[in-house]
Amino acid sequence: MGVIERDGGTLYCTVVTFAPDGRFLGKHRKLMPTGSERLVWGFGDGSTLPLFETEIGRLGSVICWENYMPMMRAAMYAQRIEVYCAPTADGRPTWLPSMQHIALEGRCFVLSSNQFCRRSDYPHDYPSDLPAEPDAIVSRGGSCIVDPLGAVLAGPLWDREGIITAEIDIGQIARAQYDFDPVGHYSRPDIFSLTVDRREKRPVNSLLAEID
Repeated sequence: MGVIERDGGTLYCTVVTFAPDGRFLGKHRKLMPTGSERLVWGFGDGSTLPLFETEIGRLGSVICWENYMPMMRAAMYAQRIEVYCAPTADGRPTWLPSMQHIALEGRCFVLSSNQFCRRSDYPHDYPSDLPAEPDAIVSRGGSCIVDPLGAVLAGPLWDREGIITAEIDIGQIARAQYDFDPVGHYSRPDIFSLTVDRREKRPVNSLLAEID
């Protein structure tokens, strides 16, 4: 679930993950706000890059244009992500091939969701550059589900409300990795390496003196 998280006086673009019984599992803060988002949102750090063991596989989230960050994707692949969630606000036709590439590159299932909304979904007095016609489409949607070899299992769902579903077989991941594993037998750590700093970054840190 996507939320706008407030921590002190700063807002973060965040994904929160819940178990089927409603338990809060954890969150991921967007590392790199896109474009003018930087005027509003803070920057996440490496402490919120979790994967969760679930009944449907190892699940994690990468937000919108973070999916264009090669090293971010590599960090998720290294955790052996199986169900890669990619919530977005990008309604361009180019988003689907990007999701297919990630599924094929990471040998994982990719679930991408994007909102569908019309002008009438916003308050009429909302100050914006949105079109005036109530039925005008503001966000086209484009949600999709892609398998580890890049095949589209459901979607993309354009220009209307709806829910897409698909049956997934986690065993397909092992079969797909037989000839390509981006962080295994198809990597070259003697040439390429990536260091991921998972420490929380705070502007003020208190060091307590030791008492003899």
